[in-house]
Amino acid sequence: MKKYLLTLLIGLLALSLAACNNDEDKAKTDEASDTKQKEEQAAVDPEEMQKKLEKQKVKDDQVVAVVNGQELKGAEYNNALSISQMQFQLMGQDPTTDEIAKQIKDYTLEGLVGQTLLMQEIDKKGYKATDEEINKELDGLKAQYENEEEFEKALKENNLTFDNLKKQISDTVKYSKYVKNDLKVEEVKEEEIKEYYDSMASNETESKEKQKFEDVKEELKLQLEQQKTQEKLNPKIEELREAAKVELKI
Repeated sequence: MKKYLLTLLIGLLALSLAACNNDEDKAKTDEASDTKQKEEQAAVDPEEMQKKLEKQKVKDDQVVAVVNGQELKGAEYNNALSISQMQFQLMGQDPTTDEIAKQIKDYTLEGLVGQTLLMQEIDKKGYKATDEEINKELDGLKAQYENEEEFEKALKENNLTFDNLKKQISDTVKYSKYVKNDLKVEEVKEEEIKEYYDSMASNETESKEKQKFEDVKEELKLQLEQQKTQEKLNPKIEELREAAKVELKI
């Protein structure tokens, strides 16, 4: 469930603020600082850290933004905030400091605004998700669990109702149709995958075992497809943002 939601919130919502990308680049190029930050985080009491992260959330019924007249509520913001906090932690950033907390708030808000604008555009174009399509995705998700009880437990752990999950699946189905028909992303070619593999293999350290091309081919293809989609998606969201009426409330 966590993996599914992460894919949905990162891929669909297109959380890609320039400021956060700069932070990520800095984390990659400054390994010494990154290691130090991770060591400091490891020394922090997990329960104390979680309490501080929870304080960054807002009331579920609070309006956090209004996008072309559509209100975005705290419950939606809080779910996205949790994933943003995790992203920053993976980059070696401490999400509880005032500076990083402000970046995370802005990052999450803009991501939700981008998602809303994109889904408004998709709905405007008339894309629909049929019950058959939704149930097919739902059945695939349920199949990851041993029984219905485990599935219900996962929903509860992720603060999701069954109806909310179906809504997210519906949005994902419509989004996929939009990407295929409107963005017209170029197909990833075999030579592109091989070139990508070679570039990654050249960066492997001697201590790491090189994976065979055939073993990672499909995974690399998916990564390249996501990159190409993002390259098309980001300018579209920026275009929608410029023409939209957006009010940030927090």
